[in-house]
Amino acid sequence: MEQHSAQARWEHLTQRPLLALAVVFAVAYAVPIVDTSAGRSLTVVCTTIEWVVWGAFAIDYLMRVGLARNRREFVRTHWLDLCAVVLPILQPLRLLRMVSTLILVGRRARMASQIQLTTYVAGAVVGLLMFGSLAVLSVERESPDGNIRTLGDAVWWSFTTMTTVGYGDHAPTTGLGRMIAVGLMLSGIALLGVVTANIAAWFISRFEMDDVEERRQTEAIEALTEEVRALRAEVAALREPSAKT
Repeated sequence: MEQHSAQARWEHLTQRPLLALAVVFAVAYAVPIVDTSAGRSLTVVCTTIEWVVWGAFAIDYLMRVGLARNRREFVRTHWLDLCAVVLPILQPLRLLRMVSTLILVGRRARMASQIQLTTYVAGAVVGLLMFGSLAVLSVERESPDGNIRTLGDAVWWSFTTMTTVGYGDHAPTTGLGRMIAVGLMLSGIALLGVVTANIAAWFISRFEMDDVEERRQTEAIEALTEEVRALRAEVAALREPSAKT
């Protein structure tokens, strides 16, 4: 119980700092892509910040494993966190650091009971749009056959891809760009499913509440009817002796 409470306290204390670090990571990831004139020193600083933020999430995962009551069970049930921590080590690619950080931020946000589903979905949409736009711009801008050259093109492409509209005016031409497109499509479908399920659950809960209230009123009316019948029977029983006399 003490280990479990220690783990809960750690997750509560580190949630906001980690989310703040995620914002710092987003800025560091975006600056070298948006600012094409950024020098090597600025790029190195941003890369260092990305690795530091990823390291903070990795330390957070290790601390949660150490504080877990059943470490094997924790690792088994949090295998996605482990993959996100290990992923950037296997290949020094900025895109992998971005993907792993998004996964870790999402996993930590889910643990917070005070974060409502609407807020989480809205944050996920904004994050996916932003990172998807930056990621596809970084890999498509230098492609000879690419037509995603500006941030505006990338944002427009992300919107049409996440909503699975796909106008075709902008499309990735590189293999990595197409992988990003697949990820955005699947994410958009998943988020749409979450929103649809949430709306359906809200309507079902409302209908159930109405049914419960209707049953309660019906039961109350039936109880009153029985009481009236009982009172009538008592009145009739009282009248019978007086009628005989």
